[in-house]
Amino acid sequence: MKKCILIILAILLLGVSTAFINGCDSQAKTGALIGTGVGALAGQAIGGDTGSTLIGAGVGAGAGYIIGNETEK
Repeated sequence: MKKCILIILAILLLGVSTAFINGCDSQAKTGALIGTGVGALAGQAIGGDTGSTLIGAGVGAGAGYIIGNETEK
């Protein structure tokens, strides 16, 4: 369990750091990226299984996109 969380955290950290280095085209894309990571971590913490992690990532991506899109307006 701890190994799985560490792997997810490492992948998330790599993705977010790459986005900050290269930058995203828009705030909506940046929001979606950050939301995906936060949602995946929350889903794993709450549900403790792969399904919960994927659902959390999907919900987080949607919420992050909406928030990022609204900040651009």
